[in-house]
Amino acid sequence: MDDDVLARVRRSLPKLSAAEARVAETILGDPTLVVDLAINDLAQLCRTSLSTVARFSQSLGYSGYRELRVAVARAITLAQAQQARFGLDTTAIDPDDGPMAIAAKLAAQEIDAIEKTALALDAAALDRVARAVVDARHIDLFGQAASSLTAQDLLLKLSRIGCSVSHSPDPHLAVTTASLRTADDVAIAFSHGGETAETLRALEVARDAGALAVAVTGVAESTLALAADVVLLTHAQESPFRMAAMSSRIAQLALVDVLFVRVVQHRGEPVAVSLQRTHDAVPARRRP
Repeated sequence: MDDDVLARVRRSLPKLSAAEARVAETILGDPTLVVDLAINDLAQLCRTSLSTVARFSQSLGYSGYRELRVAVARAITLAQAQQARFGLDTTAIDPDDGPMAIAAKLAAQEIDAIEKTALALDAAALDRVARAVVDARHIDLFGQAASSLTAQDLLLKLSRIGCSVSHSPDPHLAVTTASLRTADDVAIAFSHGGETAETLRALEVARDAGALAVAVTGVAESTLALAADVVLLTHAQESPFRMAAMSSRIAQLALVDVLFVRVVQHRGEPVAVSLQRTHDAVPARRRP
């Protein structure tokens, strides 16, 4: 179960009926309503029936409205604690915010993304990917835009321990190399929303060629996740005011760090030698 209930509500919107969508939008507009209102009161507010509210709760994976209510209350409490930690009333960025307010809100959002990603980590899935990377003949990394930065970060890390790994921001080259993979290879695709066409195509081609297909995404029901053999989920909410991925990138980078450390653990002692040699190969500038 995804601990971020509001994220689940947000992701469910495209698949809901009109009546259920009214319930979802009401909850997203003011989550405290779920805590304060009984099911019949919420149904009346949303101009729908008790059965619709119950059905909506079950569609999210909860046994009913009562369990949904508890999950929302927990989410609100955690959000309030995070805001209080930075002395904030809200983490939403306003056009009139000054530098200190922006810094505090971004810090709160990004810490929240890291914590939720870490707490909801699928350890078995991550271990499967780490062991596959250790045994792989070659690792392909796919990602566009901000997700390309995450792919590059993992590329640098794996290169330092002697892995055969590649990443190309050119989608045509990515698909070309993907088509040459075999069952001895691993392909890891990064996309927060899981619907980036170029990334999806590259992963599908690599999977069809025989490689283990891994999706790193924030949406469990996304097309990318459904196309993968293994899914590693991140948990981050992007503010509508921001023009570039921030929290989602931070969540991806945190997950990559965990994956890399696990790969190092599985590789054992030879990795320490590789890390030292790559460190020594780039000498620090000495002061006169």
